[in-house]
Amino acid sequence: MGGCLLCGGAYKLGKPQRVVNMNNNLTNNSYWIEKEGFMNTSNYDITIIGSGPGGYRAAVLAALRGKKAAIVEKQTWGGTCLNRGCVPKKDWHETAKWIEQSRHFEKRGVVGSALTGDMAQAWQHQHQVVETVRTSYVDYLKRLGVHLYDGTGRFLDPQRIQIQGAEGLTEIHTETSIIATGSTPSLPTGIAAVPGKVLTSDMLYDDGVPSGDRVILVGGGVIGTEFAYIFTQLGKQVEWLVHSPSLAHTHYSPQAKDTLKAALAALNIHPQAGFKIAHIETAIDGVTVLSDQGKSVQGDWLLLATGRHAFTEGLGLENTGVTLDDRGFVQTNTMLETEEPGIYAIGDAVGPIMNANQALSDAQIVIHNLLSEEKQERDPLWVPELVYSAVELARIGMNDDAAEDQGFEPAVGFAAFETSPRALGQDDSAGFVRLLADMDSGELLGGEIVGRDAGELIHLLASSGSRDEALRKIVETRVNHPSRAEELVNATETLAARWGLEEQIFGATD
Repeated sequence: MGGCLLCGGAYKLGKPQRVVNMNNNLTNNSYWIEKEGFMNTSNYDITIIGSGPGGYRAAVLAALRGKKAAIVEKQTWGGTCLNRGCVPKKDWHETAKWIEQSRHFEKRGVVGSALTGDMAQAWQHQHQVVETVRTSYVDYLKRLGVHLYDGTGRFLDPQRIQIQGAEGLTEIHTETSIIATGSTPSLPTGIAAVPGKVLTSDMLYDDGVPSGDRVILVGGGVIGTEFAYIFTQLGKQVEWLVHSPSLAHTHYSPQAKDTLKAALAALNIHPQAGFKIAHIETAIDGVTVLSDQGKSVQGDWLLLATGRHAFTEGLGLENTGVTLDDRGFVQTNTMLETEEPGIYAIGDAVGPIMNANQALSDAQIVIHNLLSEEKQERDPLWVPELVYSAVELARIGMNDDAAEDQGFEPAVGFAAFETSPRALGQDDSAGFVRLLADMDSGELLGGEIVGRDAGELIHLLASSGSRDEALRKIVETRVNHPSRAEELVNATETLAARWGLEEQIFGATD
């Protein structure tokens, strides 16, 4: 008898068993562990390295389909998304929206002192949310029979993985592996992180909020644009430094970017564009940033939101046929299989789109293709992209330029939230729905939603079904009234009428 650190209680070792692998071949296995009817082995059908959203999703789907799955995590279960990314950040965004919306309280009949932000307390709240989710996450994996390994996974060869844990080395055998190791923050050349002074987003969520209200925020990408809003609402005085204009390298339309810019400006949030960092000086009383033009900005602490790069160090890829491209991403085919048959890679490790939505989609594709005859291919355009800032931005599919480059003649459907009874009742009417369809066929080419709940509404455009039928399904959707979803129906109906696509979208008429 003995104790299992992951599952708790006692277990017993049984006699060697024979295990059916992914190809239904019988293989010899060293031992099995039995506890309350649960069997686990040192041979697995699928082993995932990394427990972020992609790794978790792959393990869950594999287990639900009856496969023996293992997952290896060297740091905190849940990876970056759960512990220092999208989950805590969305918690903060919700808090920030409450504070912003409090400006309308008095006219709504809610009276009392104005709300102010406390970032340290907000950190404690997100930390509690994260711990609750992590506990549920780990418990679910265990209940599904997924074997959890705490330690660093390294390939010894394509079917053997060595795990360095606190109690020594473990070796497991696997038919299929999935690299889901995620990413780490990228720092500008010559710039180093300094605890309490020069932070990455990982450090902020791991270590807590430094003292001081004057914050220098560096970066105009998605993370920087989100934090500029969140930090300001949580009571910080933000100096936002960007080299390129905010969201310059995204596919959002000019209308979407302008709406967000106006919403940020209304809150007195303005990026300093064209600021290229040359040097950062730290002292006991704060941080000073110097630009290549000699401009100086001072603050109590600084956060670098300057992108991320794939994490693949120490995986033993040299013992396999897996290769990296010149940007450090794992090279795969369109079905996410690497150059080593039986080893797949997903999410940030593959890039170039680096978000949890893509990782979740990748996991679904890999497990589907492993277990189904009909194969799916990765199509990042049709995975939702989101920005959670002063307004939410959500998009999917092609934008105008991409549609024209593909030879389409895009028709546009538009509906604004400024007349939506639901949006007006929420005192939050900024934004719109904007749809693109092919002028000839009525096929949905892409869509963009700007405004409150955009992250929920975008799913109405994200169906994996035929995009030839997507807009017809929207106009036939039975929606709640009043609701923001009605504006997707309005935008689709407007598109059909304006561009002569009634038959394609509404159906043939007598």
